[in-house]
Amino acid sequence: MCTKYILGTIDYVDPSDGTVSFRTCNLEKSRLVLQMGTSDADRALAVGKKIQQDISGLDINMGCPKEFSIKGGMGVALLAQPDKACHILKTLVDNLDIPVTCKIRILPSVEDTIELVKKLTSTGIAAIGIHARTRDERPRHNPHPEVIKEVAKHVSIPVICNGGSRDIEKYEDILKFRNLCGASSIMVARAAQMNVSIFRKGGLLPMDDLICKYLKLSVDYDNPPHNTKYGIQSIMREQQETPRGKLFLQSQTMQHMCDIWNMGDYCRQKELELHNKGNMGRRQVVPGQVPDSDILEVAAKKAKTDESVEDDEKDIIEENVAFLRCNYNIKTDHFPKTQLYVFANKNDKLPPTYVTEGKDKLFRSICTFDDKRYRSTFWQKNKKQAEQAAALVCLKNIGLVTTEELIKNGSILR
Repeated sequence: MCTKYILGTIDYVDPSDGTVSFRTCNLEKSRLVLQMGTSDADRALAVGKKIQQDISGLDINMGCPKEFSIKGGMGVALLAQPDKACHILKTLVDNLDIPVTCKIRILPSVEDTIELVKKLTSTGIAAIGIHARTRDERPRHNPHPEVIKEVAKHVSIPVICNGGSRDIEKYEDILKFRNLCGASSIMVARAAQMNVSIFRKGGLLPMDDLICKYLKLSVDYDNPPHNTKYGIQSIMREQQETPRGKLFLQSQTMQHMCDIWNMGDYCRQKELELHNKGNMGRRQVVPGQVPDSDILEVAAKKAKTDESVEDDEKDIIEENVAFLRCNYNIKTDHFPKTQLYVFANKNDKLPPTYVTEGKDKLFRSICTFDDKRYRSTFWQKNKKQAEQAAALVCLKNIGLVTTEELIKNGSILR
């Protein structure tokens, strides 16, 4: 965990490559419940203790029917092991300072569902979420609100119904499904992902308005591009098949996405503003260092000034240039390595060579061409991309691509 003072956020980060797994801020703490998939009480407790100061509740997912959850003993797999499920919940309830809840699916039998819910609620959980379908049913199947209604009669804690998104098209539909389930609350997932304004009593907002607001928040809080893209895909749905949708699907950076909705200038200005204030993001990740507001900055500076750098590396021409796969069409464009190879061949020069190093699942490469060596300080996620990045640095320095081109396509942040 680290604190991003510039963004005003609290980040939980993968130390291997700087990926933000979870980002939050004090503004949302009072309404924030984190849902966790787990099959181990001790691990769940360790995570709960680490994160409880930043959330207001912890929910255990016992309803996910996806294969990866089931194989890991998580999600609906726990419904077949009620004693284990209860042990996980009891461990958390007894040792955490925040409310603990869980979410399940109904069982084929109403009676079995009631019995299971009674066992789970006996652990002291604060509420229980119930999805109105069985383990094998999917969104295309009709939900069973009548089962939740019957279960709710037998428990004293709040019951949160779920599973009505297929029939939720406006705010009133939310209340209708909750009433059908006889529940105290309702959880809306897919319908909210498609259009978060589903919660507006005054009606839905246009798709483009939602996307622009979502993009602005994503830029302001430095949200990872892949996560932003996933959210917009949920909003666009069938619109992904339009020319604009297909252009969006090819995008990989925040700048590319923002350009589509005429927000590119805002994105570039904000990213540069955050960078100049010292926001250490993906571009500053170095092996073995978490992108902490203090640690990473020191590490990045040390990487440039360390006196122990071997003499034979001091002549390397380095720049922070990222190779972004989305900038190149495999059918029509030459990738950086190919461009450099073609240039060498036309000018009767020896072809470039590459030496790549890998640390902590990150890679960077040295490109040697015409008796000079080039390297990007941007650590890529695989060997091939590292070589392309090094070639891109070389192309820039020999004048085959311009700084302006690289800034425009997001390879350089400036």
